[in-house]
Amino acid sequence: MPTTRKNNQAPKVGPNDLGKLPPQALELEDSVLGALMLEKEAYATVADLLRPEAFYKDKNRLVFEAIRALAAKDEPIDGLTVVEKLKAQGTLTQAGGVSYISDLTRKVASTAHLYYHAQIVAQKATARDLISLAAQIEENAYDETQDVDELMQQAEAGVFEISQRAQKRDVTQIDPVISEAFERMRNASKNEGNISGVPSGFHALDKITSGWQASDLIIIAARPAMGKTAFVLSMAKNIAVNYNIPVAMFSLEMSNVQLVNRLIMNVCEIEGDKVKNGKLSDAEWSQLEHKIVELQGSPIYVDDTPSLSVFELRSKARKLVREHKVKLIIIDYLQLMNASGMTFGSREQEISIISRNLKQLAKELDIPIIALSQLNRNVESRTGVEGKTPQLSDLRESGAIEQDADMVCFIHRPEYYHLYSDEKSGKDLRGLGQIIVAKHRNGATDSIWLRFRSKFAKFQNEDETFDDDLTPLPTAGNVTISSRMNNMSADGAALDDNEDRPF
Repeated sequence: MPTTRKNNQAPKVGPNDLGKLPPQALELEDSVLGALMLEKEAYATVADLLRPEAFYKDKNRLVFEAIRALAAKDEPIDGLTVVEKLKAQGTLTQAGGVSYISDLTRKVASTAHLYYHAQIVAQKATARDLISLAAQIEENAYDETQDVDELMQQAEAGVFEISQRAQKRDVTQIDPVISEAFERMRNASKNEGNISGVPSGFHALDKITSGWQASDLIIIAARPAMGKTAFVLSMAKNIAVNYNIPVAMFSLEMSNVQLVNRLIMNVCEIEGDKVKNGKLSDAEWSQLEHKIVELQGSPIYVDDTPSLSVFELRSKARKLVREHKVKLIIIDYLQLMNASGMTFGSREQEISIISRNLKQLAKELDIPIIALSQLNRNVESRTGVEGKTPQLSDLRESGAIEQDADMVCFIHRPEYYHLYSDEKSGKDLRGLGQIIVAKHRNGATDSIWLRFRSKFAKFQNEDETFDDDLTPLPTAGNVTISSRMNNMSADGAALDDNEDRPF
């Protein structure tokens, strides 16, 4: 049962089994159309409120389509021009002819209440849409061949689609907005380090972002094996454990247990193989028992629903914010989501709907949402330290994602490509990961370096150095590339089975 229909409109509904007519306001429809043909600027008043399908009477729908076509070309709108447009479209007879158009203009006593009348017409149309959707849901619910979970997602998608069409926000005078902005600035000034948003715990990054800002959609993208999941888990630990800020993570790739295992590696600094097989020394068991206390009771909420739909996410996110006061949501990762219940011509269109809905959800909940994303293979074909650095054009389905995101960050580890030093600066790149802020709608773009401890899948501030992670630089002309590259990190350590891999 696809919920995306031509003109985004459910099939027209008729009388029900009891003979009850669907919601309609025919006299107001006539009045609105007459006003549009009498008042020069009237169409601009209702342009964002009405659509042809809002009119119950077929004649009125055709008349409004002609009016909208005239407005689109900035041509005069009156009884004569509407008649000519209907003639050109070949629909004048179906629209009632010249006499009907004339009657519409004669019925209008005043255009003063045009917007109010148009609102009623739009509301009646929304009610009809809901009736039509409910009928579709009922029919499919009786069909035992239908998957119930899929039906529920289709129902939620349909209601969401109707609500998006019906949702209008009034224009706000600037004074209360200034007061709110001033209050946020005042609160931010009281925070240490000028952090106005949710701190990541990575000091250099927080200087650029001032923390992850409310209502922002942040995309964190990288090629496989760069450590996307390690980065957001390290950050989630910082936020929840160090700052006691509730954070939720939706993992579409890993189970809850796998995700927690990664957190245990991160916090307790125990290698992944030992976490999985339990082969710990007495000292490691003691270390585990001592440090695991940090995670217990921390406000981290995880969800491992596979193939999560964006509509299901909305429902769960609202509940997390309402019941647990969650201040940040992380999604791992965007390309594994779907917009189930809707039909699309391509995967790119579906990704566009998903990214747009994530941005809308961030605005609605007034919290930052971080979504991980994959990069395409263009990076692999380029050479050198600079060539391997990700670019915005490397984003998969980049058009919609780049447009909707308030911030786009890349994770880049030159060491993975056997690039161990920066020729320009001479910087030792072993054990380092670069976080590149490539797009920042409300601030500057820049890049910072973090320490990456591959054996623990853990990112830390660069000034936290650990000798056990460093190996001697290979001599020039004697760089050995392991044939087990897909199973090894750049420094030769075995990757956890859950670590991202190259395609």
